[in-house]
Amino acid sequence: MPGPLDGYRIIDTTSMISGPLGAMLLGDQGADVIKIEVPGTGDLVRFLGAKRNGTSATFLTANRNKRSVALNLKEKKGLEILKKMVLEADVFLQNFRPGVADRMGIGEETLRTINPRLIYVSISGFGEQGPYSNKRVYDPIIQALSGLADIQRDRESNRPHMVRLIVPDNLTAMTSAQAITAALLARERTGKGQHVRLSMIDAMISFLWTEGMAGYTFRGEGVDGERVTLSQDLVFETTDGYISTGAVSDSEWQGLVRALEKPEWLNDPRFQTPSNRMANAEARLALMAKVIEENTSRYWLDRLEAESVPCAPVLRRREVFKHPQVLANGLIEESEHPVAGPIRQTRPAARFSETPTEFRRHAPGVGEHTREVLQELGLTALELEELKEKEIIG
Repeated sequence: MPGPLDGYRIIDTTSMISGPLGAMLLGDQGADVIKIEVPGTGDLVRFLGAKRNGTSATFLTANRNKRSVALNLKEKKGLEILKKMVLEADVFLQNFRPGVADRMGIGEETLRTINPRLIYVSISGFGEQGPYSNKRVYDPIIQALSGLADIQRDRESNRPHMVRLIVPDNLTAMTSAQAITAALLARERTGKGQHVRLSMIDAMISFLWTEGMAGYTFRGEGVDGERVTLSQDLVFETTDGYISTGAVSDSEWQGLVRALEKPEWLNDPRFQTPSNRMANAEARLALMAKVIEENTSRYWLDRLEAESVPCAPVLRRREVFKHPQVLANGLIEESEHPVAGPIRQTRPAARFSETPTEFRRHAPGVGEHTREVLQELGLTALELEELKEKEIIG
């Protein structure tokens, strides 16, 4: 049975992570995603990070369930072919810097004259106006400007730190997938296409506001906006590793006190209410750390679980996909890639009871499906050979 987006066609001209990963999520859910790449080289991510047989692990994940068409958009004929593809498309994604798509001849107004029902998606770093709109951007730049690096500030040195993940890229991708699905739903109701604009900085700050920027929700005097961003790391060292545990409700705090055998903490005025425990988190966690460091991870996890206190081991990355809960969820799927060989990836996180998702296609080689897709458009074998000779397709 096909996925929930079966029957929708996505033209993906994006590169790197924020655009391709969002399109991949739609592909996972059944959409026919056609990735447009530069002949010969393709997406730069093909060459970045861990590789096997010249194939990037990041590219494999961010571009599965897609077909690749190698098309030279600098040539008039290449643009004509792309516009012919747009005729049958539901969604067109681009993440060029503002103004570039228009200059290339694939801007929103141009493509809408071809397909009025098109969902046209523009992903940018900073938006289409303002002093940063034309700046080059990578994930760390968004971490710096959004406040995320400040949230990670070291408490002792006061030095900002980056998160060691491309959070803005990944978050923008997920936001784009949700927005595209919403736009498709709106089109089903109204019959109208629309232009969806999304910037990485907007996605990141919006995401942070609920917690990291919550102190700035209240305007005026009386609230320390910085204070709420200094949430403590709930990581505790044991004699043989690390665990995480925490208590929010009174019942959880009482259970934690019993597990750690520190009944005197129940009478400490600093810890008698949830708000007091939060206000005195640094002192509370320091006391907990001194106790937990005296025994093994398994010892404390057993005691905490017996008292229904939230807890877990802090796993190394190599341990994550072997953990019993991850195995029980069936999250990791193994397959064989024609170039990279045996690989493992996560299945799509959301599971649909009536329209299940699946891995239909491996991440493609550059232009792997060029002939297949263009033949669907009606081009003959002779025409394809001529385009190949003129380096319009790869």
